[in-house]
Amino acid sequence: MKILKMTFWVLWRIWFYILMAIPILVMLPFLLISILKEEWYPYFFVMARIWAKFILFGMGFRYKVEYEQEIEPHKSYMFIANHTSMTDIMLMLSIIRNPFVFVGKKELVNIPLFGFFYKKTCILVDRKSSKSRMEVFERAQKRLAQGLSICIFPEGGVPDDESVLLDEFKDGAFRLALEHQIPIVPITFADNKERFSYTFMSGSPGLMRAKTHCFIPTAGLSSDQKKTVRDQSWKVIHDQLVAFQK
Repeated sequence: MKILKMTFWVLWRIWFYILMAIPILVMLPFLLISILKEEWYPYFFVMARIWAKFILFGMGFRYKVEYEQEIEPHKSYMFIANHTSMTDIMLMLSIIRNPFVFVGKKELVNIPLFGFFYKKTCILVDRKSSKSRMEVFERAQKRLAQGLSICIFPEGGVPDDESVLLDEFKDGAFRLALEHQIPIVPITFADNKERFSYTFMSGSPGLMRAKTHCFIPTAGLSSDQKKTVRDQSWKVIHDQLVAFQK
């Protein structure tokens, strides 16, 4: 039985990367055109959502999302969520229709095909470089000025210890939200760690639950209140993770 499980996990993980490549190859000409100009990004975003759903359904995942507050079209938000799996990217794209740009770690550019478009469309950060972190703010400000939203996983990465329910939040997302006076939308992913964690020999098809919480307003707040909104956001997601576990 153990050998069968190990075989399944190996083949299933390989299948994940095959699924990542198939829609990219099929849509390649349109994807390449959509990244020629920044103002064409919304067209790229539509195809990215198709790519994300293709992977989730192809892996045997189905998702269920609850919205506590309606996300208005053509409005900018700061989307944040807990981060435990590579499928967090796919699930975020699947449940949010407003075009947004990811702020993410530069290491993902090494994934064939995916890495090329990731580098061209996302805001990459080298967390060891203070210069890189400053460039992130400049690029994010430009994207927000274009009417797009931003998505950041504020833990700053996936904790090495999978027993950690929710790691501490970094300040970046909240600083940007306050500077641009855009609402923060906390989102809780309940099952991604169980379904497809970074531990190779683990995971299974099944349900992925998500909940988008009531927005945390930033209008009228100053940068001095960064810690307040950061801690409030952390508590919302943490408490929901605890509730999901029950």
